[in-house]
Amino acid sequence: MSDLRGLYQEVILDHSKRPRNFRVLEGANHRAEGYNPLCGDRVTIYVKLENDRIIDVAFQGSGCAISTSSASLLTESVKGKTLAEADAMFERFHALVTGEANGNQTSGVPLGKLEVFSGVAEFPLRVKCATLAWHTLRSALKDEGKTVTTE
Repeated sequence: MSDLRGLYQEVILDHSKRPRNFRVLEGANHRAEGYNPLCGDRVTIYVKLENDRIIDVAFQGSGCAISTSSASLLTESVKGKTLAEADAMFERFHALVTGEANGNQTSGVPLGKLEVFSGVAEFPLRVKCATLAWHTLRSALKDEGKTVTTE
């Protein structure tokens, strides 16, 4: 089990130090900003949506390793997904990091690399760091036009 935790930590640190899709997305037609006042994390999510499918997604911002790596892995995970698939991933990821995951909530929605965040449930203060980008993505897709906050 400690080998697995070590691997998970390596993935999180890698995505924190070298975040994927960290850029302003030219041609984005959806955008939202998020803020976690507890630790100062800030994220802007950019989405290019066509015909109910996420064609491209990127982010910019600053924050802790959990927040940055979560945003990075989010962009890799939802690119190419439909809105329904992205929403199902949100629900599955949220259940994972809050410790609410069970067979009924998690079936049928593979998380792949996002499983590295399974240990976050043991640290309740870090749940907001891990979910900030996800809540911000959801707001961007709904064109809510307000800053998402974890408070």
